[in-house]
Amino acid sequence: MPHSAVSHGTDTTRAGPSATGTDLGRPPKLDTPATNLYTNDDDDPTDADETTPRHQSPFAYLTTREFYLTLLLGQILAITNTACSTFSALLADRDVSFPAFQTFFNYLLLSVIFTTYTIHREGLRGWQESLLDRGWKYLLLSLCDVEGNYFLVLAYRHTTLLSAQLINFWAIAVVVLLSTTFLGVSYHRGQILGIAICISGILLLLLTDTTTDTQPDHPKSPLLGDLYALLGATTYGLANTAEEILVCTAPVAEVLAHMSLFGTVITAVQSLCLEAPALRTRSLDAEVLGYMAGYTLCLGAFYCLVPLLLRRASAAFFNLSMLTMNCWGVVVGVLVFRYVVSWGYPVAFGLVVLGQGVYFLGGEGNGWKRGVRGVTTLEVEEEEGGIGGGIGKGKRKRGKSASSEEDPLLGSESDDDYD
Repeated sequence: MPHSAVSHGTDTTRAGPSATGTDLGRPPKLDTPATNLYTNDDDDPTDADETTPRHQSPFAYLTTREFYLTLLLGQILAITNTACSTFSALLADRDVSFPAFQTFFNYLLLSVIFTTYTIHREGLRGWQESLLDRGWKYLLLSLCDVEGNYFLVLAYRHTTLLSAQLINFWAIAVVVLLSTTFLGVSYHRGQILGIAICISGILLLLLTDTTTDTQPDHPKSPLLGDLYALLGATTYGLANTAEEILVCTAPVAEVLAHMSLFGTVITAVQSLCLEAPALRTRSLDAEVLGYMAGYTLCLGAFYCLVPLLLRRASAAFFNLSMLTMNCWGVVVGVLVFRYVVSWGYPVAFGLVVLGQGVYFLGGEGNGWKRGVRGVTTLEVEEEEGGIGGGIGKGKRKRGKSASSEEDPLLGSESDDDYD
């Protein structure tokens, strides 16, 4: 799921990051009715008068450590994702492009780590019950994620590193569309302005690309590569939207364990069906294996950090952070691939960072609350006849946190930090 990634959790009540964003304990018991996961805000008078730094002043949140940690985490993810793109481009330059085989090891690594941890924490029976009860959700998430990786790696056969990264901003439009259409999410004007500023930076980057010769050896089929990248960005948008919902209702370790388990199976089958003949005739030397190892480690780190950002902010802010990878990609392009760039790239980078700040400030408004134990949870609307699980149209409710106790994998912060 590298490269793109946006929000289905940035509604009027979840405009910014959570107060802690790291409490990822166990999900509600399986025999708990879905409708009990949501409670009226009016039923909890203890939250009525609570304020956060973001309520005190439109700019107070900029003075908090939480804001800068979230911003820094977004940039770390962007750099890690750029490293994944760089290794993919280096492999493509060596005429090695096996998207399913290349990502198989990432899912296998994550599956071994997080499945083992989940079984240790929840017990074998708890792991089996979560898989049987919510497995279909993780299967759909994994399918979108795997194909997003597949098409993006495939795009590097036909287009450049910068072009593939530029197209990933389409994932923002996908997530916003999904959020407003199917989840009833509404965005503040300030948030929309922040997204527009970020996209303007990418459009400036695109404009400078069309007027600057960035690479002496142009790809043979850039349009085909761009279409693959566009398809990958679309599936990433679907995956990011689904993952943001899941990490707000289940432990991060469980989400990663089941998603990577299904991902391992899907990529193995896909590689055997589509890439086995080519793999038999292609020798993989030490340099190629090194690139694959680098890709696997960087992508694995990326997957581990993404849920933390989704809990602190949203999929939309995640994708806004990913936009800066285009600018980091320019640095790699100049140093590694000898690209020639113009003044537009540093300006575009500044616009994207500015847009992120505006997006956060734009969430200032009514209804932003801390969820249970300081974790802001995805709010949905519920009415009689709504979609199953309490998601429908009507009165807005506040969902309970996925936490029932501390998750030692990530720890938690005290609510006193915001009192």
